[in-house]
Amino acid sequence: MRLRLEFTTEPFDLEETPEHARATRTVLDGAALDSVDVGPFGNTAEGAPEAVLEAVSAVLRSGLDSGATRISLQVNVLEGEGR
Repeated sequence: MRLRLEFTTEPFDLEETPEHARATRTVLDGAALDSVDVGPFGNTAEGAPEAVLEAVSAVLRSGLDSGATRISLQVNVLEGEGR
């Protein structure tokens, strides 16, 4: 099975990257994920269940510890992947 994590952190700042966004990117860069796509309005990562679930916990902790007031996330089983 493979999972996809999609998340955003708030508050947004179009002038400068917020600390919570930098912190969650650091989490993704250090995680054992198969692919990561970081964007200005959302982030996506894919990988094995254990890696994605560990990343979810680390994203929540680092984002909140770094000033995020909201973290919206979604985890999906990738289409065509067995359970």
